[in-house]
Amino acid sequence: MERWKESQLEQISSTTDLGNAFQTSLGFVKNIGFKFFAFSTTCPTKTEHFHKPLFNNYPVAWSREYEKKKLVAADPVVAHCNQSTLPVLWSEDLFCNTPWIWNALEREGIQHGWSQAVHDEESGLCSILSLARSHCPISAWELYENLGFTTFIAHHLHDLVARTLPQEAKKVCATNLSDREVDVLNLAATGKTAYESARILNLSARTVNFHVQEAIRKLGVNNKVSAVIAAAKAGYLNSDAMR
Repeated sequence: MERWKESQLEQISSTTDLGNAFQTSLGFVKNIGFKFFAFSTTCPTKTEHFHKPLFNNYPVAWSREYEKKKLVAADPVVAHCNQSTLPVLWSEDLFCNTPWIWNALEREGIQHGWSQAVHDEESGLCSILSLARSHCPISAWELYENLGFTTFIAHHLHDLVARTLPQEAKKVCATNLSDREVDVLNLAATGKTAYESARILNLSARTVNFHVQEAIRKLGVNNKVSAVIAAAKAGYLNSDAMR
């Protein structure tokens, strides 16, 4: 790898501010022969509370037209990236069903480009990185020569967006404790031994221990104390038992 590429990629990877990371990435993109650069992120599962990051240096007129006419809904590049992480070259054929978008791109001098996506199943985020220029079509060779670099940049910017999301509590796997398992954990929460619980419930100590082990397994914990805590958090135990 050429030294300047290595140096700029190291600078990008060490930048934790999304805006600064985009500007540094823009410099790299220009150095590999592209005038325009865009990065956007959507999160279909968090539309109510998610602010969509959008960075680009496209002509202002194009950005306004794209937003005003809501072209995102008809953009075949976006449609492709929402479904695939494979890179897609912009072409007249790609825009055959939306020639007005292709004509607008051509008019603004940004018709030669490619896009690629990052999908994150855990967070629900989908990020799209695009590079474009006004001259010289992009060959498949040029695309794949630079794909590793742009994939690295896309993932780094995507990760910076993911860090801005509010942390959600881990979902506790749904459990279905039996009535008897709840009984033995309630008694354990009050400090009762297996022998004492057995006398109260008119069971054998062995049966009590069996129910404790089943509760431990269902709750995904390692011991009786952890099972009591997990059951309490899940709302199974009487509040009086935890005092």
